[in-house]
Amino acid sequence: MNKMLSSLAAALVACVTLVSAHAQEVQGDAKMGAKKNATCIGCHGIIGYQASFPEVHKVPKISGQTAKYISSALNAYKKGERKHPTMRGVAASLSEQDIADLSAFYATSGVVEGQAPLAAAPAATGHAAELLKKGNCISCHGNSFSAPIDPSYPRIAGQHDDYLLVALKSYKNDSSAQVGRSNAIMGGIAKQFSNAELKEIAAYVGSLPSDLKTVPESRFR
Repeated sequence: MNKMLSSLAAALVACVTLVSAHAQEVQGDAKMGAKKNATCIGCHGIIGYQASFPEVHKVPKISGQTAKYISSALNAYKKGERKHPTMRGVAASLSEQDIADLSAFYATSGVVEGQAPLAAAPAATGHAAELLKKGNCISCHGNSFSAPIDPSYPRIAGQHDDYLLVALKSYKNDSSAQVGRSNAIMGGIAKQFSNAELKEIAAYVGSLPSDLKTVPESRFR
């Protein structure tokens, strides 16, 4: 029994070591990411560009987003945890290195060295404040909704409010084969609210000072 436990422990250590080494191998290169974003810029490189599925909404600003969140989102599309067909198709075509490079690129895109820090977010008032407290949103997305406690969580301050609403509804509709998003934490939070309440939350968060932006590509200027 002791030998079996020792063998299992050794195998576990070897597996963890292998996974850790593999994770360390995939380092993102922002310069390479800038050469790989031709598919991305058709939507995310045009200011005000609107998608029509599952409803009309602005595509999210991703320049200035955290690299680990972009990587997490792309992998969620690739695995089918997020069901949007266009994004699933894009993500499926990307290797781990592609995802790492694109994530590194968009994390630095539009970032100006030495720029002043964001102004503090104005506090929510009235019903919006009650909704945010109920969802405990700041506990994950951090101060001013721009400093997530985990780098794989998104910055959401200043994101397009119509996109935020669509995303939140997708967590409510997680079983949908077309628009669902499978995430136990976000699903549990979003399902507490009516769509009208989610719209109110999205409007407040979308109004906040933001690090996020859409950076037009020179190919479109």
